Amino acid sequence: MRAILTLAGEGTRMLPWSRGLRKEFLPLYDRGENGAPVLKPVAHLVVETLVRAGVDRITVVVQPRDAAFVRQYFSVDPHFLERHRAHAERLTETRRFYRTIGGVAFRFVTQPEPAGFGDAVLRARRTVGTEPAVVHAGDGVLLERRRGFLIRTMFDYVRRTGTDAALLVRKVSDPRRYGVVEGREAVAFRGVRRLQVTGMEEKPSAPKSRWAATAVYVFAPTLFPALAASRPGDARELELTDGIRALLGRGGRVAAFVLGPSFGEWRSVGSPDGFARTLAKTRRLADRNAGEPARL
Repeated sequence: MRAILTLAGEGTRMLPWSRGLRKEFLPLYDRGENGAPVLKPVAHLVVETLVRAGVDRITVVVQPRDAAFVRQYFSVDPHFLERHRAHAERLTETRRFYRTIGGVAFRFVTQPEPAGFGDAVLRARRTVGTEPAVVHAGDGVLLERRRGFLIRTMFDYVRRTGTDAALLVRKVSDPRRYGVVEGREAVAFRGVRRLQVTGMEEKPSAPKSRWAATAVYVFAPTLFPALAASRPGDARELELTDGIRALLGRGGRVAAFVLGPSFGEWRSVGSPDGFARTLAKTRRLADRNAGEPARL
């Protein structure tokens, strides 16, 4: 199972932090292997979720300046463990993460200039092959009761039905800041509410619904020619919304899975307020579950 993880945005809403440090490596709380709260980078948590869903091949899209650091972070480094062997008790989570990524094949693709989420995904085209692939932005997390369940559900739906794309959406009070989905009710899949998507707009001034897309998708390979054909001729960035609109225009099938309280929630760290709220939320969850053994 393949996935594309994007870590190539400029992060201008997080300046001055993001001037030299990536927002995807901001810390969030999680439950450690011994049940105590620990801090992990956002992208670290995303990779753990992807692996839990069944992903074993991940293409990471990065800016050239960040490539060496990101590659090092997602590599197993026995020398690091050796250097810190005198403090073995502090290495528990590192060893655990190494076990997680030890079975994952990583590939790294660069996005030389910030040209949009859609452009970042398109640059991973040659690494994906002919199977459906998960797309997950690195600056947000799914806080699920069963980690990896929603991604696995979306992936299995796309593979079994031949659907071109599956989106994960949530209802928001002000959808003008998001990619907004229009759709009609469809039969649930594995207990998850589903919409048949009929349209999508990126940050519309007059939204036609309150369904906002999170940055988690599953796409069939048909996405890539649709994205390539949708590249704007002006200075506007290429968005994934452009590719989805092109798929719909060609008669493609797009499903939206509705994120609800029964399954978890989506949290982004793309703004200072978003990060503060997400950090506080993950601390509450880690404290509530303290003492329970971690499942990952």
